[in-house]
Amino acid sequence: MKQKTVVIALGGNALGNNVVEQRAAVTKTAKVIVDLASEGLSLVITHGNGPQVGMIQEAMDTIAAKGDAPIPLPYSVAMSQGYIGIDLQNAIKDELAVRGMDKKVSTILSQVEVDPNDPAFGHPSKPIGQFMTKEQAELKAQNGVDVVEDAGRGWREVVASPMPKRIRELLTIKTLLAAGHIVITCGGGGIPVISKDGRLEAVNAVIDKDGVSALLAEKLDADELVILTAVEKVAIEFGKPGQKWLSKISTKEAEKYIADGEFAPGSMLPKVEAAVRFAESGPDRTALITLLEKAADGIAGKTGTIIHQ
Repeated sequence: MKQKTVVIALGGNALGNNVVEQRAAVTKTAKVIVDLASEGLSLVITHGNGPQVGMIQEAMDTIAAKGDAPIPLPYSVAMSQGYIGIDLQNAIKDELAVRGMDKKVSTILSQVEVDPNDPAFGHPSKPIGQFMTKEQAELKAQNGVDVVEDAGRGWREVVASPMPKRIRELLTIKTLLAAGHIVITCGGGGIPVISKDGRLEAVNAVIDKDGVSALLAEKLDADELVILTAVEKVAIEFGKPGQKWLSKISTKEAEKYIADGEFAPGSMLPKVEAAVRFAESGPDRTALITLLEKAADGIAGKTGTIIHQ
């Protein structure tokens, strides 16, 4: 019998906001992942890197301000992949050891190819890094940095968020998965690159983590994509008197809700869009959106929002 393959996209609540929080969070997250591994699932883990890449880039900018060469954002994405991946990998290994399970865990730094002509490059929209005052933002803008006011919370730098087209380390990921490893990859959406004259060239962008998770799940011929977030289920009319939690919806229903503007662009919208893309990418593919703590119940069909063709 074919082992069920599941791609799990971890939300920010699975990682924390700093070194101390991250180590505590990944210990909790590892228990959930090993619970799923103990059920015989073949697992690939992706994750965000919002706070982490912001901290790294800020540190790199501080170094550059002292006269050193600037460190481009893709290098900070690469650093965050390693920094988060090793904490998560070790936490999973420790939990496997506690349970006496002989299973390998590997972290793969991944490059994700994008289209250099993606219209997103002309409209930077993805906030990164720390919040700034208006004065700090104006200074950044004078230096050619794109900044926006972010939901009344302050000003932040924004970069392009192009669509992922190709995961360059896909064969390595497939090989490790076939060998029985739990694979951690595509952290922070992957290191964004373009192909130029047969060579890969990093670009200043951030790829949506859920979008690349959907692409990865499709290319791995996974059975299910699980997107873990801060709510147990997706809702329409969220925060309004007519709020309704969704348990199981078709991709057509989801697309109608998207068209009706039911999901917030910087929050639930990219998750639902990614879920729809994966569910529509092949027969018998489903996507699940739920809480980290409810992952096992969601995969068993007991909770969460399931999106299917």
